[in-house]
Amino acid sequence: MLSGHVFSPVLSFARRSAIDRIVFFGTPEFAVPTLAALVGAGRAPVRVVTQPARRAGRGQQPQDPPVARWAREHGLPVMQPERVRDPAFLEEVAALNPDVAVVVAFGQIFPRALLDLPRHGCVNLHASLLPRWRGASPIQAAVAAGDARTGVSTMLMEAGLDTGPILLEEAMAIGPRETAGELARRLADAGGALMVRTLQELERGTLAPRPQPPAGATYAPRLTRESGRVDWSLTALEIHRRLRAYTPWPGLTAGLRGAPVKIMAAAVLDAAGDAVGVPGNAGPGTYLGLREGLLAVACGGDTLLGVAELQRPGKRALRAPDFANGERLQVGERFS
Repeated sequence: MLSGHVFSPVLSFARRSAIDRIVFFGTPEFAVPTLAALVGAGRAPVRVVTQPARRAGRGQQPQDPPVARWAREHGLPVMQPERVRDPAFLEEVAALNPDVAVVVAFGQIFPRALLDLPRHGCVNLHASLLPRWRGASPIQAAVAAGDARTGVSTMLMEAGLDTGPILLEEAMAIGPRETAGELARRLADAGGALMVRTLQELERGTLAPRPQPPAGATYAPRLTRESGRVDWSLTALEIHRRLRAYTPWPGLTAGLRGAPVKIMAAAVLDAAGDAVGVPGNAGPGTYLGLREGLLAVACGGDTLLGVAELQRPGKRALRAPDFANGERLQVGERFS
């Protein structure tokens, strides 16, 4: 793991100032390690703010988000506003007299009135090395782009989207086969420790926030189910990166005979030579037969993706040979 802190004299906090009253904002599983780290460090928030319960699962019963469940299990008071810009909510937070707000993947845009409430501002944990991959899906974007490393950053929030000055950061390498889900767990754990250190240094007055450089900024938009649709015109390497990036959600889905099929596992194949006698100019998405126990599918740039495991909706996942036999898959058929 690589790590580094960058300091500058810009915007430094000159005096010691106790941070006793923390309001925590977070919603998904990614935010739980930071909340747990604060509690473990003796910095339990005076209030945990998270999204309202949403209907989910087969029964469509209301379910609290992971942060709400963890907070209640550990006796922390919870607030679940529909909108953080509502005056009644802002008044309730103001009455808490917060020293700082800690924000991790909360899921709502903060109005200026909320940004200005805490004495030390709002400190956000972001899962990238800013300014690269601002936005809602930085982990998936880094994996899909083939980045060699990423990390976590703490920053002071401002009105722009992830544009505030950086406080501390920690970098780590991305494994060549690592999925976004696996990487998220490592980043979440690192982020919890980084946030505790950030508050310690903020309290001591030793932090010097640095503005984000204007060069190198990229944006990672929010993912949808449609984001996981396979684009066979991409190279096999690019598609494989997207498979890793979209695991566990939204997954990578193709079409076959007018019905969806989810690609569960795959590998990039050496495209040297034609597969089972099919001409090398087969269009992207063409099934070229079994190779090394994998479904060889033509991709952009004359590359081959070897699909190892597939799943039809409502059915169990099958290894490539079993899927080919069960579907009576013919060489030359096209995945869409």
